Amino acid sequence: MIELAIALPFMLLMFAGTAEIGRLYYQYTSLAKATRIGARYLSTSNDVSITEAKNLMVCGSLNACGGATIVSGFGTGNIAVTPPATGMVPVKYVTVTVTGFNYQPLVFDLAAMTGNSGFSNISLSPSTRMRYMP
Repeated sequence: MIELAIALPFMLLMFAGTAEIGRLYYQYTSLAKATRIGARYLSTSNDVSITEAKNLMVCGSLNACGGATIVSGFGTGNIAVTPPATGMVPVKYVTVTVTGFNYQPLVFDLAAMTGNSGFSNISLSPSTRMRYMP
């Protein structure tokens, strides 16, 4: 019983930390996949809309979604699109980047535990660059 009382808090911290890191990884990979989907959509044709690509990245539909996003707190305002260069450039690229998205921890919210807001600023910003081939 004494050994359990000593070991249980550390085991709970390790479990909670593992769950939080897994959640962080899941959100990052979801955002990275969204950038790939948006870049692929924008690199395929001349007549695609950047707004439609952003909607596709946020909710999986070309039309505006009604609140169901792939990651909570992720919106079209978090997406930066660099369209391909115009003119006689031999190779054109489109770049899609997630900007201004901060990860919000659930279990290990060190900012709330310590009162220091510097602990809660984990910025996720995946980016994808694809060749433009209309």
